Amino acid sequence: MKCNVCGQLLKDKSDYIEIKKEWGYFSDKDTQIHEFRICEKCYDRIVKQFEIPPRVTEKNEILS
Repeated sequence: MKCNVCGQLLKDKSDYIEIKKEWGYFSDKDTQIHEFRICEKCYDRIVKQFEIPPRVTEKNEILS
């Protein structure tokens, strides 16, 4: 798999964010499903442009 923004090879799930949107009725994309992956570097660059930044929380426990 590759990053949809820069084309970088994505090695494992911890390297990227995956987004899937199923568009509903009354949108310009009725019944379409859009999926893409963005590497961490591209994600960081994109969210810097947000008017309202993403909410970030920390996990208290990490299970192996």
